[in-house]
Amino acid sequence: MDYDFEKYAIVCENLVKIYKTNDLEVLALQGLELLIERGEVMAIIGNSGSGKSTLLNMIGGLDKPSAGKLFVDGKDLFKLGERELVAYKTSTVGFVWQNNARNLIPYLTSLENVMMPMQFNKNEKIKNKRARARELLELTGIGARANHKLRQMSGGEQQRVAIALALANHPKLLLADEPTGSVDSRTTEYILDMFREINRQMNTTIVIVTHDREISKKVNRVVAIRDGKTSSEMVMSYAAHLEGVSGFGRQQEYAVLDRAGRVQIPREYLEKMQVDGNRIQMTVDEEGKLIITAPK
Repeated sequence: MDYDFEKYAIVCENLVKIYKTNDLEVLALQGLELLIERGEVMAIIGNSGSGKSTLLNMIGGLDKPSAGKLFVDGKDLFKLGERELVAYKTSTVGFVWQNNARNLIPYLTSLENVMMPMQFNKNEKIKNKRARARELLELTGIGARANHKLRQMSGGEQQRVAIALALANHPKLLLADEPTGSVDSRTTEYILDMFREINRQMNTTIVIVTHDREISKKVNRVVAIRDGKTSSEMVMSYAAHLEGVSGFGRQQEYAVLDRAGRVQIPREYLEKMQVDGNRIQMTVDEEGKLIITAPK
């Protein structure tokens, strides 16, 4: 199938990932399909073991799919050589991890941490790198801490430095793995608002992986993953998003069909239907609406 790469930043088609440990095979992704538009701010949610972090690692070039298709920024990640993959990881994507020890070097200042990935750019002068690092620290609200080291900052401040670092090389895609998992609710609000501001100013595509369903109030779209597949999507209109922070506005949840026409029915729906076993009845009424019932 041909995709419009001017429109889509990420294309996942029938994505499979199998991990092998000794004689055991673990199927982390089972034919996952997902389209993410350029300039979108979206979240991927799911329980532990659902496959969401595996997906993020593959989009970031840190892990390779076992089968399927994966395109990011028009690049076929299956076909990238080692040198091309290094260039991809240093220029196309930026990473923000939950664990600040994975983001930052403790003996460097905030400014030095943000400048560190810029060293791969040999053509830009040091003074320009320093100026951009200061600009990013200001953008993330941590400019006053430019000369502080990690031990002199709170966890929330360190995470803001990590976000500035992730933006250092003008990435088109920002990947955040549980970025609010180790901070309080107030800092969570600040970080999510910051992601939206980064998206507004830079048009950076932002993908947040989390188990926190409250994040759905701060992003345009939420994709739920269950058992290695996309199971549902929640979409909020722009007008609803503005009101959603105060608890108003409407979110519409959709089930997701794969290319074979299969759909995952949320577990809570099955419980309400009192499904006993693995069979359900489906009919279509005269208006074309699908009706699902549990057999008696």
